[in-house]
Amino acid sequence: MIIDTFTQLFGTDPIIHGLVGGVVIAVLNLFGAALVFVWRDPSERAMDGALGFAAGVMLAASFTSLIVPGIETYSGGNPIPVLVGVALGALFLDRSDVLVPHAHYLVTGRQRSDAASRDGALPIENDRLAGVVLFVLAITIHNIPEGLAVGVGFGSGDLETAIPLMLAIGIQNIPEGFAVSVAAVNAGLSRRFYAVIAGIRSGVVEIPIAILGAYAVQSMTALLPYAMGFAAGAMLFVISDEIVPETHARGYERIATLGTILGVIVMLYLDIALG
Repeated sequence: MIIDTFTQLFGTDPIIHGLVGGVVIAVLNLFGAALVFVWRDPSERAMDGALGFAAGVMLAASFTSLIVPGIETYSGGNPIPVLVGVALGALFLDRSDVLVPHAHYLVTGRQRSDAASRDGALPIENDRLAGVVLFVLAITIHNIPEGLAVGVGFGSGDLETAIPLMLAIGIQNIPEGFAVSVAAVNAGLSRRFYAVIAGIRSGVVEIPIAILGAYAVQSMTALLPYAMGFAAGAMLFVISDEIVPETHARGYERIATLGTILGVIVMLYLDIALG
Protein backbone atom coordinates (compact mmCIF):
# COMPACT_ATOMS: atom_id res chain seq x y z
CA MET A 1 0.00 0.00 0.00
CA ILE A 2 2.72 2.47 1.01
CA ILE A 3 4.89 1.46 -1.92
CA ASP A 4 2.00 1.92 -4.35
CA THR A 5 1.23 5.34 -2.89
CA PHE A 6 4.90 6.31 -3.07
CA THR A 7 5.17 5.40 -6.76
CA GLN A 8 1.89 7.17 -7.55
CA LEU A 9 3.21 10.35 -5.96
CA PHE A 10 6.78 10.27 -7.20
CA GLY A 11 6.84 7.99 -10.21
CA THR A 12 9.35 5.21 -10.77
CA ASP A 13 12.61 7.06 -11.42
CA PRO A 14 15.13 5.95 -8.73
CA ILE A 15 16.97 9.29 -8.97
CA ILE A 16 13.76 11.16 -8.09
CA HIS A 17 13.21 8.66 -5.30
CA GLY A 18 16.70 9.44 -3.99
CA LEU A 19 15.86 13.14 -4.02
CA VAL A 20 12.62 12.52 -2.13
CA GLY A 21 14.42 10.34 0.40
CA GLY A 22 17.09 12.99 0.95
CA VAL A 23 14.48 15.68 1.47
CA VAL A 24 12.53 13.55 3.95
CA ILE A 25 15.50 12.77 6.17
CA ALA A 26 16.78 16.37 5.99
CA VAL A 27 13.36 17.74 6.97
CA LEU A 28 13.21 15.37 9.93
CA ASN A 29 16.70 16.52 10.91
CA LEU A 30 15.42 20.10 10.79
CA PHE A 31 12.40 19.11 12.87
CA GLY A 32 14.72 17.67 15.49
CA ALA A 33 16.86 20.81 15.45
CA ALA A 34 13.77 23.00 15.89
CA LEU A 35 12.76 21.12 19.06
CA VAL A 36 15.20 23.38 20.89
CA PHE A 37 12.49 26.05 20.77
CA VAL A 38 10.05 24.00 22.85
CA TRP A 39 12.42 21.75 24.82
CA ARG A 40 14.81 24.36 26.07
CA ASP A 41 16.68 22.47 28.76
CA PRO A 42 16.76 18.70 28.13
CA SER A 43 18.33 16.59 30.83
CA GLU A 44 21.42 14.54 30.10
CA ARG A 45 19.39 11.45 30.94
CA ALA A 46 16.79 12.26 28.28
CA MET A 47 19.40 13.07 25.67
CA ASP A 48 21.32 9.87 26.33
CA GLY A 49 18.13 7.87 25.93
CA ALA A 50 17.21 9.66 22.71
CA LEU A 51 20.67 9.22 21.21
CA GLY A 52 20.66 5.59 22.29
CA PHE A 53 17.41 5.20 20.34
CA ALA A 54 19.07 6.75 17.28
CA ALA A 55 21.95 4.30 17.64
CA GLY A 56 19.54 1.35 17.78
CA VAL A 57 17.77 2.43 14.62
CA MET A 58 21.07 2.87 12.79
CA LEU A 59 22.37 -0.46 14.06
CA ALA A 60 19.38 -2.45 12.85
CA ALA A 61 19.16 -0.54 9.58
CA SER A 62 22.83 -1.24 8.85
CA PHE A 63 22.10 -4.96 8.78
CA THR A 64 18.49 -5.33 7.65
CA SER A 65 18.53 -2.69 4.91
CA LEU A 66 22.17 -2.62 3.80
CA ILE A 67 24.45 -5.52 4.72
CA VAL A 68 22.03 -8.45 4.42
CA PRO A 69 20.30 -7.38 1.17
CA GLY A 70 23.67 -6.30 -0.20
CA ILE A 71 24.99 -9.83 0.24
CA GLU A 72 21.88 -11.85 -0.54
CA THR A 73 20.37 -9.80 -3.36
CA TYR A 74 23.03 -7.69 -5.03
CA SER A 75 26.23 -9.74 -4.83
CA GLY A 76 24.82 -13.20 -5.40
CA GLY A 77 25.55 -14.42 -1.90
CA ASN A 78 29.19 -13.36 -2.08
CA PRO A 79 29.90 -11.35 1.07
CA ILE A 80 33.26 -9.93 -0.08
CA PRO A 81 32.01 -6.79 -1.93
CA VAL A 82 29.79 -5.77 0.97
CA LEU A 83 32.47 -6.47 3.56
CA VAL A 84 35.01 -4.46 1.57
CA GLY A 85 32.48 -1.63 1.54
CA VAL A 86 31.99 -1.92 5.32
CA ALA A 87 35.74 -1.62 5.86
CA LEU A 88 36.01 1.37 3.50
CA GLY A 89 33.06 3.12 5.17
CA ALA A 90 34.60 2.73 8.63
CA LEU A 91 37.98 3.88 7.31
CA PHE A 92 36.39 6.96 5.73
CA LEU A 93 34.84 8.03 9.03
CA ASP A 94 38.05 7.27 10.91
CA ARG A 95 40.12 9.46 8.58
CA SER A 96 37.45 12.15 8.64
CA ASP A 97 37.66 12.30 12.42
CA VAL A 98 41.43 12.79 12.18
CA LEU A 99 40.95 15.73 9.81
CA VAL A 100 38.01 17.17 11.78
CA PRO A 101 38.28 16.17 15.45
CA HIS A 102 34.79 15.30 16.54
CA ALA A 103 35.15 16.47 20.17
CA HIS A 104 32.77 13.86 21.65
CA TYR A 105 30.20 16.22 23.10
CA LEU A 106 26.86 15.56 21.54
CA VAL A 107 25.11 17.03 24.56
CA THR A 108 27.58 18.97 26.68
CA GLY A 109 28.91 21.25 23.97
CA ARG A 110 32.41 21.10 25.45
CA GLN A 111 35.29 20.88 23.01
CA ARG A 112 38.09 18.44 23.62
CA SER A 113 40.70 21.13 23.18
CA ASP A 114 43.57 18.70 23.65
CA ALA A 115 42.59 16.74 20.55
CA ALA A 116 41.85 19.86 18.56
CA SER A 117 45.12 21.52 19.42
CA ARG A 118 47.10 18.35 18.85
CA ASP A 119 45.68 17.93 15.38
CA GLY A 120 45.99 21.65 14.61
CA ALA A 121 42.32 21.90 13.73
CA LEU A 122 40.61 25.19 13.02
CA PRO A 123 42.74 27.85 14.76
CA ILE A 124 39.79 29.90 16.01
CA GLU A 125 40.54 32.03 19.06
CA ASN A 126 37.08 31.75 20.54
CA ASP A 127 37.12 28.23 22.00
CA ARG A 128 33.37 28.05 22.43
CA LEU A 129 32.69 29.04 18.84
CA ALA A 130 35.45 26.69 17.68
CA GLY A 131 33.67 23.91 19.52
CA VAL A 132 30.45 24.61 17.66
CA VAL A 133 32.25 24.76 14.30
CA LEU A 134 34.03 21.47 14.95
CA PHE A 135 30.82 19.83 16.11
CA VAL A 136 28.77 20.95 13.11
CA LEU A 137 31.52 19.88 10.71
CA ALA A 138 31.76 16.50 12.39
CA ILE A 139 28.00 15.91 12.32
CA THR A 140 27.91 17.06 8.69
CA ILE A 141 30.51 14.43 7.84
CA HIS A 142 28.54 11.87 9.78
CA ASN A 143 25.38 12.75 7.84
CA ILE A 144 27.10 11.60 4.64
CA PRO A 145 26.63 7.85 5.24
CA GLU A 146 23.00 8.41 6.20
CA GLY A 147 22.24 10.29 2.98
CA LEU A 148 24.28 7.77 1.01
CA ALA A 149 22.40 4.87 2.56
CA VAL A 150 19.05 6.33 1.54
CA GLY A 151 20.27 7.16 -1.97
CA VAL A 152 21.78 3.72 -2.46
CA GLY A 153 18.62 2.11 -1.16
CA PHE A 154 16.44 3.93 -3.68
CA GLY A 155 19.04 3.55 -6.42
CA SER A 156 18.80 -0.21 -6.03
CA GLY A 157 15.16 0.00 -7.13
CA ASP A 158 14.04 -2.07 -4.14
CA LEU A 159 11.39 0.13 -2.54
CA GLU A 160 10.56 -2.55 0.02
CA THR A 161 14.00 -1.96 1.51
CA ALA A 162 14.46 1.71 0.64
CA ILE A 163 11.28 3.12 2.20
CA PRO A 164 11.77 1.54 5.66
CA LEU A 165 15.41 2.63 5.52
CA MET A 166 14.38 6.21 4.69
CA LEU A 167 11.88 6.27 7.55
CA ALA A 168 14.34 4.74 9.99
CA ILE A 169 17.13 7.19 9.21
CA GLY A 170 14.64 10.05 9.25
CA ILE A 171 13.42 9.01 12.69
CA GLN A 172 16.93 8.79 14.10
CA ASN A 173 17.73 12.18 12.55
CA ILE A 174 15.27 13.80 14.98
CA PRO A 175 17.31 13.25 18.17
CA GLU A 176 20.52 13.80 16.20
CA GLY A 177 19.32 17.17 14.87
CA PHE A 178 18.19 18.12 18.36
CA ALA A 179 21.61 17.19 19.74
CA VAL A 180 23.31 19.57 17.30
CA SER A 181 21.12 22.45 18.48
CA VAL A 182 21.61 21.62 22.15
CA ALA A 183 25.37 21.49 21.65
CA ALA A 184 25.32 24.88 19.92
CA VAL A 185 23.37 26.43 22.80
CA ASN A 186 25.58 24.81 25.44
CA ALA A 187 28.67 26.06 23.62
CA GLY A 188 27.53 29.61 24.26
CA LEU A 189 25.45 30.78 21.30
CA SER A 190 22.86 33.02 22.90
CA ARG A 191 20.26 32.98 20.16
CA ARG A 192 18.48 29.72 19.48
CA PHE A 193 18.14 30.78 15.86
CA TYR A 194 21.81 29.94 15.39
CA ALA A 195 21.28 26.57 17.01
CA VAL A 196 18.59 25.75 14.45
CA ILE A 197 20.91 26.89 11.65
CA ALA A 198 23.43 24.37 12.99
CA GLY A 199 20.80 21.66 12.70
CA ILE A 200 19.89 22.70 9.17
CA ARG A 201 23.53 22.79 8.17
CA SER A 202 24.10 19.25 9.39
CA GLY A 203 21.06 17.88 7.57
CA VAL A 204 21.13 19.64 4.21
CA VAL A 205 24.18 17.67 3.08
CA GLU A 206 22.02 14.55 3.02
CA ILE A 207 19.98 15.68 0.01
CA PRO A 208 22.77 15.91 -2.60
CA ILE A 209 24.48 12.84 -1.15
CA ALA A 210 21.24 10.85 -1.46
CA ILE A 211 20.86 11.92 -5.10
CA LEU A 212 24.51 11.10 -5.78
CA GLY A 213 24.14 7.67 -4.18
CA ALA A 214 21.07 6.86 -6.26
CA TYR A 215 22.72 8.09 -9.45
CA ALA A 216 25.98 6.22 -8.80
CA VAL A 217 24.39 2.82 -8.30
CA GLN A 218 22.04 3.36 -11.22
CA SER A 219 24.96 4.25 -13.50
CA MET A 220 27.29 1.55 -12.20
CA THR A 221 25.25 -1.30 -10.78
CA ALA A 222 28.40 -3.25 -9.90
CA LEU A 223 29.06 -0.60 -7.22
CA LEU A 224 25.82 -1.32 -5.40
CA PRO A 225 27.02 -3.97 -2.89
CA TYR A 226 30.15 -1.92 -2.20
CA ALA A 227 28.07 1.22 -1.68
CA MET A 228 25.64 -0.56 0.64
CA GLY A 229 28.54 -1.90 2.68
CA PHE A 230 30.20 1.53 2.74
CA ALA A 231 27.09 3.21 4.13
CA ALA A 232 26.65 0.45 6.72
CA GLY A 233 30.28 0.56 7.82
CA ALA A 234 30.21 4.32 8.23
CA MET A 235 27.04 4.16 10.33
CA LEU A 236 28.46 1.37 12.49
CA PHE A 237 31.56 3.48 13.07
CA VAL A 238 29.44 6.43 14.22
CA ILE A 239 27.52 4.18 16.63
CA SER A 240 30.61 2.66 18.23
CA ASP A 241 32.97 5.63 18.14
CA GLU A 242 30.56 8.48 18.81
CA ILE A 243 27.18 7.61 20.23
CA VAL A 244 27.97 4.73 22.59
CA PRO A 245 30.91 6.44 24.37
CA GLU A 246 28.95 9.71 24.62
CA THR A 247 25.78 8.15 26.03
CA HIS A 248 27.71 6.00 28.52
CA ALA A 249 29.85 8.80 29.93
CA ARG A 250 27.54 10.44 32.48
CA GLY A 251 25.99 7.56 34.42
CA TYR A 252 22.89 7.01 32.28
CA GLU A 253 24.14 4.01 30.33
CA ARG A 254 21.10 1.93 31.36
CA ILE A 255 18.74 4.49 29.82
CA ALA A 256 20.91 4.69 26.70
CA THR A 257 20.91 0.89 26.41
CA LEU A 258 17.13 0.72 26.73
CA GLY A 259 16.87 3.46 24.11
CA THR A 260 19.11 1.43 21.79
CA ILE A 261 16.96 -1.67 22.21
CA LEU A 262 13.84 0.37 21.51
CA GLY A 263 15.47 1.76 18.36
CA VAL A 264 16.28 -1.76 17.14
CA ILE A 265 12.69 -2.84 17.79
CA VAL A 266 11.27 0.13 15.88
CA MET A 267 13.53 -0.48 12.88
CA LEU A 268 12.78 -4.20 12.78
CA TYR A 269 9.05 -3.44 12.92
CA LEU A 270 9.35 -0.94 10.07
CA ASP A 271 11.37 -3.42 8.04
CA ILE A 272 8.76 -6.16 8.46
CA ALA A 273 5.66 -3.97 8.26
CA LEU A 274 6.78 -2.09 5.15
CA GLY A 275 9.09 -4.66 3.59
